[in-house]
Amino acid sequence: MIKTAFASSIGRIRKSNQDFVQVFKNKSGATMAIVCDGMGGHQGGDVASTMAVSHLGHSFSETDFSDCANAHKWLDVQLSSENETILRTADRFPDLNGMGTTIVLAVVFDHQALIAHLGDSRAYGYAEGKFVQLVEDHSLVNELVKMGQITKQQALTHPQKNIITQSLGVSSTIDPEFREIPFNDDDLILLCTDGLTSSLTDPQIQQILATKDLSLKDRCHKLINEANRLGGGDNITVCLVLNEGGGSR
Repeated sequence: MIKTAFASSIGRIRKSNQDFVQVFKNKSGATMAIVCDGMGGHQGGDVASTMAVSHLGHSFSETDFSDCANAHKWLDVQLSSENETILRTADRFPDLNGMGTTIVLAVVFDHQALIAHLGDSRAYGYAEGKFVQLVEDHSLVNELVKMGQITKQQALTHPQKNIITQSLGVSSTIDPEFREIPFNDDDLILLCTDGLTSSLTDPQIQQILATKDLSLKDRCHKLINEANRLGGGDNITVCLVLNEGGGSR
């Protein structure tokens, strides 16, 4: 049985919440969880993130596939289509010019999951006590880290850390990253925006996920509360997807 929970916070500094999160099911019973972090203009980011989640979610609910291969094919088409839709909408409405959004999502079946993303919102896996980042940030600072020009520690406070190299609605071409993973009993997937990862370290996140006496919803709220306590410099959104199986987590 797949269980999900999510929560979002404006944070302590931002004047609006441009993140958006939702969970959907298709006709075969597969689950898709989506987290988006909008950007651009005083309303544009909110519009772009809401569009991406709502459009993809509605389309997913009309599908009936039940495996990663078909999910991958479907997402290739849908992400490109949504990218074009956001670009067209931004062209039509001056107030929305320049809007875009990161996206990270998980399509989950009984014992496998497909992760897809663009931008610096992240997916993590937590299985058998191991906490693993499943995606690589599409950002300027991550490129600098890979080239050895800065360290991971320097990337956290780099003045250009908010420059995203891939997203929906910014370029006419996109190259989303996909990753297929096993999703066995008691395995957990975390989707989150950078408001969480810029405030909490991986060990801090893992410690909260490992708190078995907390429900999924409570763990979502604890992650957000800790991120706000330690800064809350951005919108914070988290979504947890659990393969409940027959285990105790």
